[in-house]
Amino acid sequence: MTWLQEIRNEKGLTQEEVAQIVGINRASLSKLENGNTNPSVRLAQKLGSTLGFDWTRFYEPEKEAEEEPIK
Repeated sequence: MTWLQEIRNEKGLTQEEVAQIVGINRASLSKLENGNTNPSVRLAQKLGSTLGFDWTRFYEPEKEAEEEPIK
């Protein structure tokens, strides 16, 4: 979920800061950002509230990068 890391970076927050705010450890946040685990609904809601995004984004399929048509 590289999008999660991008949002965190846009807010100017470290993993440690976000983890402390939502009540998890930095390693757990790192696993979320790397897509190695999925958050509980409650954690997704806390992260969404903290970073300013719709928490249901965690449960939507990742959008693939748009490819340019081959000419």
